[in-house]
Amino acid sequence: MKIPLSWLREYVSIPAKLNAEQIAQAFVKVGFEVEQIEYQGKDLKGPLLVGKVISIEELSGHKKPIRYVGLDLGEKKTRFVICGARNFKVNDLVVVAIPGAVLPGNFAISARETYGKVSDGMICSAKELGISDDHAGIIVLPEGKVGSDAVALLDISDVIFDIAINPDRGYAMSVRGLARELAGSLNAKYVDPADTKIAKKLNVIKSSKAVSVKIEDKSGADQIFIRTLANVNIKKPTPIWMSRRIEKCGMRSISLAVDITNYVMLELGQPLHAFDADLIDGGLRVVRAGKFSKLTTLDKVERKLSPDNLLIADSKSALALAGTMGGLASEVTNSTTRIALEAAHFDPMSIAKNSRFHKLSSEASRRIERNTDPALAEIASARAASLLVDLAGAEYVGTAQAVVTIKKRKAKISITQISKFIGYNYTVKQVKDALSLIGCKVSGSSAVLTVEVPTWRPDLITAADFSEEIARLNGYEVIPSRLPIGKSGGGLTQMQYRKRQIATMLADQGFSEVINYPFVSQEMVDLLGFTGDRAKSFRIANPMSEDFPLLRTHLIPGLLTTLSRNIGRGGKDLALFEIGTVFRNSTPLGKAVLPAIDKRPTAKAVSDIYAGVPKQMLFVGAVAAGEKILSNWQGSGQPFIWSDA
Repeated sequence: MKIPLSWLREYVSIPAKLNAEQIAQAFVKVGFEVEQIEYQGKDLKGPLLVGKVISIEELSGHKKPIRYVGLDLGEKKTRFVICGARNFKVNDLVVVAIPGAVLPGNFAISARETYGKVSDGMICSAKELGISDDHAGIIVLPEGKVGSDAVALLDISDVIFDIAINPDRGYAMSVRGLARELAGSLNAKYVDPADTKIAKKLNVIKSSKAVSVKIEDKSGADQIFIRTLANVNIKKPTPIWMSRRIEKCGMRSISLAVDITNYVMLELGQPLHAFDADLIDGGLRVVRAGKFSKLTTLDKVERKLSPDNLLIADSKSALALAGTMGGLASEVTNSTTRIALEAAHFDPMSIAKNSRFHKLSSEASRRIERNTDPALAEIASARAASLLVDLAGAEYVGTAQAVVTIKKRKAKISITQISKFIGYNYTVKQVKDALSLIGCKVSGSSAVLTVEVPTWRPDLITAADFSEEIARLNGYEVIPSRLPIGKSGGGLTQMQYRKRQIATMLADQGFSEVINYPFVSQEMVDLLGFTGDRAKSFRIANPMSEDFPLLRTHLIPGLLTTLSRNIGRGGKDLALFEIGTVFRNSTPLGKAVLPAIDKRPTAKAVSDIYAGVPKQMLFVGAVAAGEKILSNWQGSGQPFIWSDA
């Protein structure tokens, strides 16, 4: 994720003496890889001003359209420049580099004669300023004072960190999450942007004029807030401060309503979606696709739905792929006046299935797949609604919600156990301080502490999880480098010893051991003529390949496949063996049991687990082809025959 230093400073008291490399090292210290540091505005020098277009003369007779543009830069006379862009008109505000300025790439601006006219400067695009890859046209400013410094207005001088986010760190795909991590690394003051006062400022108001919502598929979501706003001036431009922050994070500014939802997602980590409320029939529902067969998404692609797809629908049709992408039928357009703003806590697995089924990965789905904070839906929706009120002149109508009470998770951790895990004796203060930095509430002062886990850290479950955080935030460098003293081994079991003897014997006979995947196809089972228990297998719910959906009942199919592959690649004389498990569907399975992970399973729990999985038997199998004794100058070799088995 890309994140600007200027935005981080808003929530973290970063010492002024630290440079960009030192801040990057602070991220690395707590386990976040900084892939790139981008210095915006570093190669930009000289005067860059806000100008107003006061005249446009179209020059003809050239290979491409050329304009001779008169600009008001707050000077005594009009400045004229040559420009080929077509995306501006008279009275628009633009960014102008005047002679003496140097743009990125060491491109010096000077007055010069071209197309028979003197061009006394240049109107700039975002790409020419090095702040974006967008070069479709020049920058047209929504606001600004003529003749003022455009560098300050566009906040060009900034440092952008591109940080790799691990799959289990979904909370860090936001300014909020990364700011908290940076504050913990620097031991600096942190201000949480997800202040509950935001939600209190825009309380949940029930109204008959608000769009209703209900969760019909409880497995797909447990929190959803729909805030309805009326009299939205959708044509208002996005303020520069917001569009620039969005662009610095690697996204494009699109329109005010869309930009507000993207801004809040980047700020807090909660994806949102805006529906045109007048295009919703009845209320909104969180449902599985079921009878819905098609949905045209915002990218104008008609998608064939799977019955298992999680959707947001109204009483008649599917409106959005939940947590992935909105639908074209309810898109916010320039004619929209009423908006239904959605923020929800969706099931990560359901959204991951949506994304993979449709080969559609979005900024929203990437965050939800990594698990979002269930407490954020209310706060983020209030934040976005407040911005619509402030920036688009919207009127807050009311809120519909469908929520399940968020249960606070608590865990007990032992200081002794933590120290044993890490190999370093931590004090109670070190443990409490580290956990407090990531948002945990820690109570107790003895060897056993009670920890209330924050809602944005669902990955903190076992003592090992807490140990990792304590080691990370106290610094890996304090852990001494020494080899752990392990307990002496108990030796091989009888089965392990027997397995080793058989493998050694076969290897001594010239056989090579192979390890095959325990999956087969139905065609292979039929081809080998297996009957009885050998023909009864288990079908895998999510096979690695649809060509091999069954668990093997015999080792021979895999051995023959490996033998065939080696012969096809030039092998002639081969002897292979495998020691592995086979699965027979001879007795009914018990109900699958998911044991608790916070304590050791009981003997009955272990028995129930084994009763719910296929019986696994250890077999040894071998195949051979070609010569057992190779032919040489002394004479013919000796081929493998049936008795060698």
